[in-house]
Amino acid sequence: MQITKNEMKIFSGNANKELAIKVSEYIGTRLANCEVGRFADGEINVKIGETVRGHDTFIVQPTCPPVNENLMELLIMIDALKRASANSIAVVIPYYGYARQDRKAKGRDPITAKLVANLLTTAGATRVMTVDLHSEQIQGFFDIPLDNLWSFPIFAKQLKRDKIVDDEYVIVSPDVGGVKRARQFAERLGGPLAILDKRRPKDNEAEILNIIGDVKDKTAIIVDDIADTARSLVKAAKAIKENGARRVIACITHPVLSDGAIERIQNSEIEKIYISDSISHNNLPDKFSVVSLAPLLGEAIMRVRKNLSVSILFRQ
Repeated sequence: MQITKNEMKIFSGNANKELAIKVSEYIGTRLANCEVGRFADGEINVKIGETVRGHDTFIVQPTCPPVNENLMELLIMIDALKRASANSIAVVIPYYGYARQDRKAKGRDPITAKLVANLLTTAGATRVMTVDLHSEQIQGFFDIPLDNLWSFPIFAKQLKRDKIVDDEYVIVSPDVGGVKRARQFAERLGGPLAILDKRRPKDNEAEILNIIGDVKDKTAIIVDDIADTARSLVKAAKAIKENGARRVIACITHPVLSDGAIERIQNSEIEKIYISDSISHNNLPDKFSVVSLAPLLGEAIMRVRKNLSVSILFRQ
């Protein structure tokens, strides 16, 4: 009897197949055969087109808009692989949706970040890999291993390549919650840090109250994880410019870009905005520059597969 070798197989739903293909090419393999379609009534129909019994499987599927469709695709794919006796099922979620509700900010609020964690675990995922979680405490919502990868090395490399940091610059955190992310970025580049004092009167709206740090006559580089409507980002850029910054650059990991965000950024003080391909967009204006997460995700997947350290990717 021939014993089947434990292989690594990478699958993708419909959320961001372009990124999944890039990840597979980086690793030196191909996307596994999987068809994710719809029944006539809109229900999701998943067909795994090759054997996965005893194999280590990875599903690349961000929960980007349409969020519920993509999340449901992911859950059904996990279930299909589990029932087909895959050895392990690691879900690679570059953008972890529903992460902004990670606590009860007021009475009767849901905690959707925990709910999604429960759904993934119950469906049968054995590991989660994601990029720049909105709140790092979400890692504690999982009872399975979770790798929260940081995007700052790929953005820092691109800024150096484009000579953005050749002049005097400052890294700017758009709020207190993003200070750790911005500090990591500043430490990687060896530059100073500034912080915006921001409050939210309601969802998707922000008011800039103060700027902690010096931005005058400098290139201000705003670092944030999510740009949804981009109202906060645009207001931050305006406040920085009014405080004497020479130019404003932005680095955003997850470009949700809903509700007229692209036009809003186009008409803002932001000179250039770097975004990752955690969420796929087509025909973006020249002000947008896309930096791929494929090398980061591909390297992390290979390290997980070989039981090597993942944290070494982010050391100085």
